[in-house]
Parts: sequence; structure tokens; C-alpha cells
Amino acid sequence: MTQTTDSTGAGADGALSFDLTSRPWVQVLRSDGSQDELSLRQIFARAGELRRVTSDLATQEFALIRLFLAVAHDALDGPKDIEEWAELWEDPDCFTPVQAYLGEHRERFDLFHPVTPFLQTAGLRTARDEVFSLNRIVADVPAGEPFFSARMPGVERLTPAEAARWVVHVHAFDTSGIKTGMTGDDRAKGGKVYPLGTGWAGGLGGVFVEGETLRETLLLNLVAADTEGLEFSPGDRPAWRREPCGPGSDGRSTTGLRDLYTWQSRRVRLHYDADGVHGVVLGYGDPLAWRNMHRSEPMTPWRRSPAQEKKLGRSPVYLPLEHDPARSAWRGIAALLADRLEETGGAEAPSRLRPRILEWVARLVAEGLFPRRFLVRARVAGVRYGTQQSVIDEVVDDRLVMPIILLHRQDPTYAHQAIAAAEDADRAVRALGDLASDLARATGAEQEGAKSAARVEGFDALDQPYRGWLSAMAEAPDPFEYRQTWQRQVREVVGRLGDRLVDAAGDAAWEGRAHTDNKGGTHWLNAGLADVWFRRRLARALGDPGHPGSASSGGGATAPADDGPPGPSPTGPPDTDHAETAPEVHV
Repeated sequence: MTQTTDSTGAGADGALSFDLTSRPWVQVLRSDGSQDELSLRQIFARAGELRRVTSDLATQEFALIRLFLAVAHDALDGPKDIEEWAELWEDPDCFTPVQAYLGEHRERFDLFHPVTPFLQTAGLRTARDEVFSLNRIVADVPAGEPFFSARMPGVERLTPAEAARWVVHVHAFDTSGIKTGMTGDDRAKGGKVYPLGTGWAGGLGGVFVEGETLRETLLLNLVAADTEGLEFSPGDRPAWRREPCGPGSDGRSTTGLRDLYTWQSRRVRLHYDADGVHGVVLGYGDPLAWRNMHRSEPMTPWRRSPAQEKKLGRSPVYLPLEHDPARSAWRGIAALLADRLEETGGAEAPSRLRPRILEWVARLVAEGLFPRRFLVRARVAGVRYGTQQSVIDEVVDDRLVMPIILLHRQDPTYAHQAIAAAEDADRAVRALGDLASDLARATGAEQEGAKSAARVEGFDALDQPYRGWLSAMAEAPDPFEYRQTWQRQVREVVGRLGDRLVDAAGDAAWEGRAHTDNKGGTHWLNAGLADVWFRRRLARALGDPGHPGSASSGGGATAPADDGPPGPSPTGPPDTDHAETAPEVHV
């Protein structure tokens, strides 16, 4: 196992040095389950022996994968087309050219280089020569609330390896807010630069494809230059093949994937000594608008923005579709399959675009490089910012294994049924939440807490069943019948949870109390009536063949409104916002 050192090395002239091409700094999981820390050279030399990159946060792994892809794209100068990609896939030594490439650019990968430190600006300083706490770049230390951090109450020192990982991360996911102005940056007013947005990846709903090994992961995300829907430029270069950044910004736009994957959204300078890194200077770098970047950025879904279209007077305008931390990846599957399902032959642009990285993998299957039953392991990673994007509130980290047939261009039937099945689960869990709310009303208790807890329990209970159902979908000869199998499973699981809620309701709920509905009518609500309403909602949500108002098995159709009057009758619950409408599903 590679030995890790906490101290900096020294160059021939005695200056401190930390060469990322030869010094261990990337945390990895080997295929045998052991953990290690490797240099860039070792990463590419042993990629076939490694399971994946590991990291402090999922967002750090996302940022590192993009860095490695920039190295691979630039070292291989491609792949230019799918035929060249296929040759790489078949060649176990496909990354051999990376070794010479890293040797050629080794100087730019020195974390402590006096002139061109890795992803930093040499001589960066504030007017007062302030050096700030490392909390500014270490994202797992919540600002002002370090109660659940392993680094409590802050970060005094980092090893060079740790510091290198957080430098990569800060360019991708740094928070917005007012930052100290840097000397020489003409954007500084009164020593401050006002908010210019988060790091580039912070605005994305990050998605990449995982393989069985790190080699497969890198190749599956190594998009060929002839990919439809993405723009490539012959002048595209990563950050280390550009002139070092000064303290300000020249306002340029991105030139392609290599540039975008290493975009310098911040200006950074580490302060260090022989014992490691002890401080940082951090300011704004190159801002980049997320608007209509869908032809440049493949690792996120996109949504049309009516507000931006109205403001700019043009259409369509697409913005990244960010992850919702409250939803598991499977509940947002529509965002991963989106635009192909909306093509109707008209001129109207789709309301959403799925990640181009998934479109690329679908093409590999369409070209016969993988079988139709190939399973796509979509990894999602992102952040939810709070307080005007000045702090990180939550980090999203999830995986979804799905058959490639869901991305089929000509036949969207399987994808339609996969999305509809997620909507089945959503409607059923709404019905469970409404049951908990009705039982609470029957006793005069607070409703929202009970409803929320029941919904969480419902989604938790359906999480693994849906993932298993989805991954086996390619084996189903009839996707409609396969969805009906799912509906029966949901009815059983959610019905059983409903039984538990009713059984635990207590005598007060069975006795009940008078309740006034939204139309001003008064009726007697107890556990028995709440259970009747729940069974009826569940039947409607899951396509009960015996119920004429049930959801269709042909898609996520909206169930019709109640055909019975409100009141204390088993024909229908009061008119409230229950699970009668299939929700729009987001990541």
C-alpha cells in the first residue's frame, strides 16, 4: 500500500514542492475493497485495478472525476469519434499516453510552485495581506454551525494531499456571497467583490456514469467529439495549458469540455510551511452564466426557464435542473430520461433535456458497442445552498442503476413506464400521508408532523423495491404488464403501512370527533372512515382494474376527481388536496 506523507517535499533549489503527478493525493477504493492514496500517474496506470475515487464529499469526487477527464481528453486529444472511442475501450493500456503528457506538464501540477501553483494564482493578496482560515475551502465545515463536523470547530492545518483535493473542489462548488477583493482586481469596491455566483458545478444537477472500475468510469464519460448536441472546439485547453490567471477576470467564455471541467471560478492561493497548509487567500475568479450552456455541459439535466425567456425575449432558454435533496434519485428519474419523451413532431422545444452524458451512453448501445440489457449506473452529486448561496446546506449523493433500454431513441415505451411507476409510488405515498393526517384530525392532534413522517416511511419502504424493479426492467417482454407488477407491489407495501397506522391510532381515533370540511360541511371522522378513504385513494392511485376512476396502466395518468359527495360517507373523502393528481417529478 502506498505510504502517505503529511509533509511537503523540497525541490532541487530547496523550495517546498508537492508534485501531484508523482505524490499520493487522490483517495481511492481498490477492487479488493482496500483503500489507498495515489498520485495522478498511478491513477491512470492502475485505473483498471481501482473501483472508484473516494472522497470527503460526493461533490469532491464529482470534481475530481471531471479533472481526470480533462487530463484524459487532452492527453489523448480525443476521442474524435465513436470508432476511436471503441479502440480505447478495447485497449487495456489506453491511458498509456497520459504518462508522457503528465511528464510534459509536470511543472503545472506542483501545488507549491512559486510561479504556476496548481489551479492557483501566485502572489494573490488582499490590500491588507490577510490570510484566511482553511474553513473557506473545506466544505464539510458548516459556516457558524460546526456541530456535526469531524473537524470541529474548524480547520487549522491540511496536509498537501488534502489541500489539493479541496482546491479542486472550491473551483467547482464554492459558495457565493460577498468576498474580499484581491489587489489588482478591478471588480473590488471598497475592498469587497459583491456576489458573482457559486462555482460552476454548484449550479448543476451533477450526473456521471459509473463503470465496474475507474478505467470504465473514465471511458464511459469520455465523450467523443462527434457527439450530437455538444459543441467542441479545436482550441479547447484545460487550465494548466493556459496562461496563469491574474487576480481579476477577462470575461472570456468556455472553449469546450477540457476548459469547462477545469474552469477557474475562483482565485486561490495556499499558505504553507514545511508542516503543511495553514491558510488560504480566496476570491472570485471567472464567472460563467449557466444560461443555455446545454451544448457545452454534458453532466446535468436541463429545464426551460419561462422567466428567463420572458426577460431575454428569446426562446428556448435552458438552465441546469438542480437536485432536490429531499428526493431520492429514483423519484427524479424523469429528469434523467426527459427530452426524448417529449418529442411530438412539433416545433416546440422540449421543456427538459436529459444529461447529454446519458445520451452519449445510449449512443454506444445504439452503435452496438454494448447490449440492450446493459445497465447504466448513474451517479448523482450536487449541493443545495442556503442564505443567498453563501453557505452549503446539504450535499446530494445517490446512485441509480437502470437498463439502457430506458434511453432508447426510437422506443420510449420502457422509459414512459419507468417514470409512471415512480409516479405510482408518489401517489400511493401521498395517500398514506393523507391517512396519517386524517387519523390525527380524528383525535384533534397536529396533522403535518404525522403526515410528513408517514410519507418519509412510505418512500423509505419503496426505495429498494423500486431500484430492484427498475434494474430488472430490461428482462420484461411487456413494459405495461411489468408496471402492473410494480403497482401490485406498491399496493401491498403501502397498504401494509396503512394497516399499521390504523392499528396504532388508539381509542381516541376510533371514537373520532366532528370535523368541518373545506366546503363548510360537518361530519364525524374516525379511524374507520379514514381507513375507507385511504383504501379508495390507494385504489385510484394504483390502477385498480375494479375501480373505473383508477390510474391507467398505460402511463402516469391523472386520476379523475371524486365521484362521490364529501361527507361521512364511504363513497369519498372531503375535497382536499389528496393524491388524485400525478405529480411532476424532478431530480
